[in-house]
Amino acid sequence: MIHRSYFSMIFILLTSLIAVTIWLDKITQPISGTDNFDFFHEPDYIIENISGFRVEHDKSVHRFFHARKLLHYTNQDLTQLEDIQFVNTDPKNPPLEVFANNAKIMNSGEEIFLTGDVTAIRGLNTDERKITLKTDKLHLIPDENLVKTDKVVKITRLNTTIQAVGLELNNDTGMVELLSHVRAINQNP
Repeated sequence: MIHRSYFSMIFILLTSLIAVTIWLDKITQPISGTDNFDFFHEPDYIIENISGFRVEHDKSVHRFFHARKLLHYTNQDLTQLEDIQFVNTDPKNPPLEVFANNAKIMNSGEEIFLTGDVTAIRGLNTDERKITLKTDKLHLIPDENLVKTDKVVKITRLNTTIQAVGLELNNDTGMVELLSHVRAINQNP
């Protein structure tokens, strides 16, 4: 008489189930080499050679930007840009054009922090009131048409060069407030 053991079949099924469970657990674990890697500090997307245009029809204001590279971080509400150009045109004011090596856009575009070889130009090349500003760091507040810095600035207008530490420029009024260590040089032709 042949005697079959049901214990063997149950044992094989349980062993197989445990093996599959262990295998699934192993393949769903993060890769061990990324223990120090923080996925929350990595950009959720990167775009190269990007341009954008924003129009406020009620104010007839146009805002344009171009960047070589854009990195967006959702968890920080932060957008970083490399080799950036901003242009703000308003029929009531001269155009404001800003160039920088790097930019951080925060609070859904309410604040823009520019760093590295920052140049701001207010006015057209043909305008006698054209102002050129150079600095290392600049804080733009687009909705208020304000430009601020606490770093060394160099301002050029016609034959006059002004150096100072700290500045606030209101593009609505054209007022430039120099905060400290102001030095002006007027070179008559």
